Amino acid sequence: MGDTYTGKPRGRQREADRNDTRLFKAAREVFAERGWDAPVSEIARRAGIGMGSLYRRYPSKELLAQRMRIAGMEQLVMQARTALAEEPDPWAALVRFFRDALTDQGTDGPLLPLVGGRLPATDEVRAAAERLRSALDDLLDRAHRAGVLRADFTSADIPLLLEHLTPRIPVAGERATALHLRYLDLVLAGLRAPGPGQPKALHGPAPQWEELRELWNAPEVGANGPAAEAGPASG
Repeated sequence: MGDTYTGKPRGRQREADRNDTRLFKAAREVFAERGWDAPVSEIARRAGIGMGSLYRRYPSKELLAQRMRIAGMEQLVMQARTALAEEPDPWAALVRFFRDALTDQGTDGPLLPLVGGRLPATDEVRAAAERLRSALDDLLDRAHRAGVLRADFTSADIPLLLEHLTPRIPVAGERATALHLRYLDLVLAGLRAPGPGQPKALHGPAPQWEELRELWNAPEVGANGPAAEAGPASG
């Protein structure tokens, strides 16, 4: 809960937010280096947080990873909405979104290869995924209507594109970010609406949001058999 007059997080909430930032960064590093089976104790050690504090907030590795992917989706929603609100030019808004997403995601690699398919969908994950889809739809709709973005690029392309643009590479953080942005420039050139004489269509159909759900979520077993119901996360 925020302070009464400022709306800012109170002391305990600020501390929890700082702990989450350290935990998420440490977890990305540990998962990237040692895989999903890495011990939670190593995540806590790298984050500089006691095991008791970690378990009070996240009683299991699964709950920590769930919160990480929800936070990743929330961050992308904020970046898309901010770009739409502050950039009147549709192409500039799209470029800003991608640059912000790549710059803020960090250099420890995307989450999908680390936790994709291991975690079940939850109501909170589903809600975050719908907010993300809506924000990305709005971002691309404006660019499509302005005629600056190729028509066959969809909002469902964005999460996978971000995964491709943020591989974990063995260089220092600033250099890794610079390389990610370099290849973003190349990709953006390909996202421009094609001019006369240029190829009109990409190879193969765009992914569907249902495909992304299957990549991200463990199958849900219910009365009608397995089903994967929630969307992706970046970050």
